[in-house]
Amino acid sequence: MRARSLLLGCLTCGLTTGPAAAEALVVSLSFTRLAITSTYAGSSVAIFGAIERNDQVAARRGAYDVVVTIRGPRQSLTVREKQALGPLWVNRAQRKFATVPAFLVVLSSRPLAEVADEATRRRLRLGLRAIVESPDLTSAPPQDDPFRDALLRLRRSERLFVENEAGVRFLTPSVFRATVPLPASAPVGGYDVEVTLLAGTVPLAREIARFDLVKTGVEQGLASVARDWSLLYGVGTGVLALLSGWLASVIFRRD
Repeated sequence: MRARSLLLGCLTCGLTTGPAAAEALVVSLSFTRLAITSTYAGSSVAIFGAIERNDQVAARRGAYDVVVTIRGPRQSLTVREKQALGPLWVNRAQRKFATVPAFLVVLSSRPLAEVADEATRRRLRLGLRAIVESPDLTSAPPQDDPFRDALLRLRRSERLFVENEAGVRFLTPSVFRATVPLPASAPVGGYDVEVTLLAGTVPLAREIARFDLVKTGVEQGLASVARDWSLLYGVGTGVLALLSGWLASVIFRRD
């Protein structure tokens, strides 16, 4: 009787914990901190990944798919609709977005429509359209919202939102690489790198990494003073402007 109870307990425990994950992701970045100065003209970050398989699971027939999403610092912004009123342009309506990434890049191993169906892409936030139409950006309904379309169009034109459906390259069946360009306009702050592994449109694993863009040198010192000692920074800037004007008048004075 006791042996039967122990066997039943083991079976129950096995059903509760479930089988081990068949695949796992290992992700590495070419750097985790990039210091920039006033001469910064852009850079790029390389993302390397490896797929670790559970030996007890049979090999999959199809190939893997990988989607890499890089989100920059969050910000709150307002998209306004302008209308011509004679020779002037006036604001007609507006929509406020609470948490928009200041920089957003989506890279995939093949077209997203082939990687996953639309419902899966919306649920996992795969692709620019799925991210922009997610309900956490604004309280407005995501469907047929012209402000979301305008946000996506404007950010794409500024090259702050980028989607490349051939940006992930498999070096071997289980090792992949992606390179993300970071333009000079990329904002300073923390960047989240989210790597999603799929097979046959089914999500298998997800891994998150992070890197930071930080100012260094004189620029960092001035930025810190302006942020932490705003009054002193304003007074110092005004005094410097007065001294510069007085010095210029002395140098270029005509007697």
